[in-house]
Amino acid sequence: MSNIPVPTVPAPDVLRCAYMELVVTDLAASREFYVDALGLVVTEEDENAIYLRSFEEFIHHNLVLKKGDAPAVGVFGFRVRSQEDVDKAEAYYKELGCDVRRGDFSKGIRNAVRVLDPLGFPYEFFYEIEHVERLAWAYDLQGPGALVRLDHFNQVYPDVVEGAGYLENLGFKRTEDIRDEEGTTYAAWFTRKHTVHDTALTGGDGPRMHHVAFATHEKHNIIYICDKLGALRKSDMIERGPGRHGVSNAFYLYLRDPDGHRVEIYTQDYYTGDPDNPLVSWDVHDNQRRDWWGNPVVPSWYTDASLVLDLDGNPVPVRKREESSEMAVTIGADGFSYTRKGDTERGFKIGNQV
Repeated sequence: MSNIPVPTVPAPDVLRCAYMELVVTDLAASREFYVDALGLVVTEEDENAIYLRSFEEFIHHNLVLKKGDAPAVGVFGFRVRSQEDVDKAEAYYKELGCDVRRGDFSKGIRNAVRVLDPLGFPYEFFYEIEHVERLAWAYDLQGPGALVRLDHFNQVYPDVVEGAGYLENLGFKRTEDIRDEEGTTYAAWFTRKHTVHDTALTGGDGPRMHHVAFATHEKHNIIYICDKLGALRKSDMIERGPGRHGVSNAFYLYLRDPDGHRVEIYTQDYYTGDPDNPLVSWDVHDNQRRDWWGNPVVPSWYTDASLVLDLDGNPVPVRKREESSEMAVTIGADGFSYTRKGDTERGFKIGNQV
């Protein structure tokens, strides 16, 4: 149960995760990674920032690379259904007592609301946007590793139950989670756009940003990215994968950019749009939850994450997780053997099914 109160005013109608602002220390190095290696499209750029989008996007950007002194996350951006919903976001967070600001914070976006939410994450809610050319049909520009959509964020927070209650009050639907027999929740996934998630909470020291994820069409696109990074002598940027998740059922690859920000390349999760879509709960001791093939999870994946900034650009203090972390429970056991009860027992349940 979350200790964060439920406002009396309605929550904004969030459509999807839409963009992230990353603070990077070397714009040229970041451009080489995100544009030259991963193939994101440059909408516009100057000496202080680069605005990037995926090939199917029609809004101004999905990623902003902003030059700064230390790596961090400036904002998690969410598109809402109407300008009225921007007004609702302003009223909603003011009632929660959060730092709330209205204005034009990013090129191509107008009349938005930024908040430092109750968990300590910088969120932006916006509707008015500059449209740009959607390049879904520009196959002459798309490489074999084309990133076609921004898929989701993943946030690190010490109290997943508290954070989950807050997100559910905001209108997000939980699709999957990881628990143990004692009832500890280690992670949870939340959606608005009818995929597995628009954002997720990973239990750990936070608030921090675990990763931002871009979608490709097929598994072979991810394999090509690995081959390309190898050919560029940048395979050390591959942190984990490629592999198949149990959670989300998606094929994945995790990369680290020049500043250490984690980027996931992601494809082939499933539809969750029905109102009675069943929750999938995984046993924390089931090694297939994080990798369907049982491959070990590297320790850095559990420990490393990006700091987030408040609305004045200062790092938000990190709070320690008091409950047992997923790494502490499983890192010694992650591998090709199962640590749950019985090698033939499924380590997850779907709704009321076992």
